[in-house]
Amino acid sequence: MLAMGDALAMALLEKRGFDEADYAALHPGGDLGFKLRRVEGVMHAGDQIPRVGPLTPMPDVIYEMSRKGLGLATVTGESNHLLGMISDGDLRRLFQREGNRAMDLKAADAMTRNPVTIGRQELATKALNLMEGRKITSLLVVDGEGKLEGVVHIHDLWTTQMF
Repeated sequence: MLAMGDALAMALLEKRGFDEADYAALHPGGDLGFKLRRVEGVMHAGDQIPRVGPLTPMPDVIYEMSRKGLGLATVTGESNHLLGMISDGDLRRLFQREGNRAMDLKAADAMTRNPVTIGRQELATKALNLMEGRKITSLLVVDGEGKLEGVVHIHDLWTTQMF
């Protein structure tokens, strides 16, 4: 009887088009809900994004990174188009290579030009797997046109109980 009830329930769910995303929306606190959470639900957006322009002087880049506390600064151009990013590690390597001359550089001189990105509708578990596989702590969230929409940090994913 249990198997028959499960089969009927599954048939009804399929007929109505009820899928995993619907389940996650209705049961966000459950294990499956956590595993099906989307990047847009955990990303930093708007004024929370550390953002500079390509001509921003390095002292201002460092200030923006420190002020927003995500360990990076995104570099955007016109219409919020992502040009690159500067991580804490990029800064350390820059100062190791350039010494005090690094303070005279601009954001474009220090940025990673093709940072790892993800779409806002992707599963947060995919973001976590990508970060762990690449050994990075943040992903930039972009739309189909390459416009910056947010930043997802590994610490934000750890707190979602997805593990």
